Amino acid sequence: MKNILSLSFLLFFSAMTVLGQVKLEYKLEKDDVFTIKQEAKQIITQKLDGAEHELTNEIDGVLEFRVLGEEDNNYEIALTFKDLNLKMISSIQGELMNVAAKEIVEGDVQSNVFNSLLEHPIQMTLSRNGHILKVKGGDSLVAKMAQASGLEDEFSLNMMKKSLEKEFGSEALSSSYEQMTYLYPQQQVKPGDTWENEYSGKLSTKNTWTLETIKDTSAEIMGKAEVTMDITEAATTMNLTGTQDTHITTDLTSGFIKTMKVEGKSQGTGTMAQLGDQKIPTTIKSTITYERIN
Repeated sequence: MKNILSLSFLLFFSAMTVLGQVKLEYKLEKDDVFTIKQEAKQIITQKLDGAEHELTNEIDGVLEFRVLGEEDNNYEIALTFKDLNLKMISSIQGELMNVAAKEIVEGDVQSNVFNSLLEHPIQMTLSRNGHILKVKGGDSLVAKMAQASGLEDEFSLNMMKKSLEKEFGSEALSSSYEQMTYLYPQQQVKPGDTWENEYSGKLSTKNTWTLETIKDTSAEIMGKAEVTMDITEAATTMNLTGTQDTHITTDLTSGFIKTMKVEGKSQGTGTMAQLGDQKIPTTIKSTITYERIN
């Protein structure tokens, strides 16, 4: 009898342990559509000989993720920009950019370039844990945007393509949106469990995730990351390190986020072409939010 009771207790305890666990992953169906509103604010502060320059970048947009199907246990997804607005303000020079992609301004190159970004699907292959395995269509998108600029000479067009590739090429898009998708572990987890992953690009992070709570069909996940920024442009470079905190509410039914907030701060040095090799102390603070709106 004692052995039977011990076995029953063990089986009961094991069942409770399993019930407390969850498999965090994407569970998508063909023709599923997820619409995400993104807002981002980035403040870059540089100090030189006691003087300070602050550059504020603000971006908001709407992204559509449409599930095309499943192949080899991964999902094929069409990513489409439905709206995009960009603003850049310098504490010294004032407003440097203010573009609403839906509103074409006659003769305005930036307006035409970013308008051509809208409604042009990019195809991505998404694993069940959110790793973006492949992106197709970024190169054709870049070519379309460059063409929309109205530039006619081949040299200028190629220069614009090189510039746009850094933000909208296939590799750049993969790096950008993996931050929003690459969240889940391979194994089952329960509240309090942690796991790690990392992604690379201009912004490289080593992430430690913690499953905080499970409530009905939602889960709360917290992330902490070590961040490295390595940015090399024609006129400037930045080499920074820092930290990043992420708070996610995700949908257990589909695996797609409901809300996500990413806050980061990085410090280091930058250079500017006109100042030669002089290193300028640089700080970047950023806040990015994603919210599912459908």
